[in-house]
Amino acid sequence: MNIITHVFKSSLGKKYIMAVTGFVLFMFVIGHLVGNLQIFLGREAINRYGHFLQSNPELIWPARLGLLLMVGLHIWSAIKISLENNAARPTGYAVYQPVGSSYASRTMLMGGSIVFVFIVYHLLHYTAEVQYLNFTGRDFSIFMEKLPGQVPAERHDIFKMMVVGFSNPLVSGFYALGLALLCLHLSHGASSMFQSLGWKNEAYRPFLDNAARVVAVLIFLGYTSIPLAILCGYGKEALK
Repeated sequence: MNIITHVFKSSLGKKYIMAVTGFVLFMFVIGHLVGNLQIFLGREAINRYGHFLQSNPELIWPARLGLLLMVGLHIWSAIKISLENNAARPTGYAVYQPVGSSYASRTMLMGGSIVFVFIVYHLLHYTAEVQYLNFTGRDFSIFMEKLPGQVPAERHDIFKMMVVGFSNPLVSGFYALGLALLCLHLSHGASSMFQSLGWKNEAYRPFLDNAARVVAVLIFLGYTSIPLAILCGYGKEALK
């Protein structure tokens, strides 16, 4: 118990918490991308994937609660570290001249807050399926795919939901903007994680920094390829 208390109270412990929770969330972003990209395999693949998740609450709910805990700890540690850093230099700079820091690193807290808002909207849009937030006038919860001769006889049509949802240019544009901010956040966070854990030195710092940027760009391209393809006509038969 003393060890846990020390971790939560010490500055180094908070950095460890932010690094570990950041890593878990980073892996979720990649895993979620792999799942979403199944839309390019067709209606059968993405709907089967969605049905598996929805029909196994004993798996999905512990995962959701675990992710919620990770998000909460990540936000808490980020705010506490930011407050401690500000308290350590109470006198502001006469002229602020950032040296050796990227834009992403200087806006981590602000960018993270905007990303949080984006994630909440995304969950309300596609997970909670709040109709007035999808800006299409359609109820995503009634999109069902018929499965003649099978049990169950129907399943949620994730393919149609994604196509209809991203067919709105404003929604797709906001999605792309949110992902850009998320990936900017990841580009710094993935690299700084190694430093927080003490696994980063000057010898391979450039490699880790560049690798983090490349992975962030690939994640951005992977996620945004879906709304872009839909806006270009992919899956348009589902709009009928």
